[in-house]
Amino acid sequence: MGRRFPCSVGRGGIVPARDKHEGDGATPAGVHRFVGMLYRPDRLSASELPDWALPFGPSDLWSDDSRDPDYNLMVRAPHAWSHERLTRPDPMYDLILLTDWNWPHAEPGRGSAIFVHSWRRPRRGTAGCVAFARRDLLWIANRIRHETRLIVRG
Repeated sequence: MGRRFPCSVGRGGIVPARDKHEGDGATPAGVHRFVGMLYRPDRLSASELPDWALPFGPSDLWSDDSRDPDYNLMVRAPHAWSHERLTRPDPMYDLILLTDWNWPHAEPGRGSAIFVHSWRRPRRGTAGCVAFARRDLLWIANRIRHETRLIVRG
């Protein structure tokens, strides 16, 4: 659509997809597809988002333990394996665009979710995700469709 937005990538830089592994803090290069959109209904209104965005709440987690049978999937608390809580005290995960990185059939150790979310501050490295300013993320969210491409150039 002819727009460019500043973004943040993993603190480990951008790596070839074949070199990506859990915990490296890197963003995998390549063409990824958006496969879902999650939002916090206590911080964003459904009317601000496309109709395919789904709300999440305090018991929703993301499994990041490669030994977990539900590795790289959203799970619910209580959950015995290592996981990330989606409801954070900061606004970073108020809106999450899910990519198809290592999904739907996760290969253990290849890295859990590559989300697209709000940045902490301009160009501060992420844990491997791609992050934008909130206003830019909302603009993007309202113009993408399921399987729109996210291209990460290495």
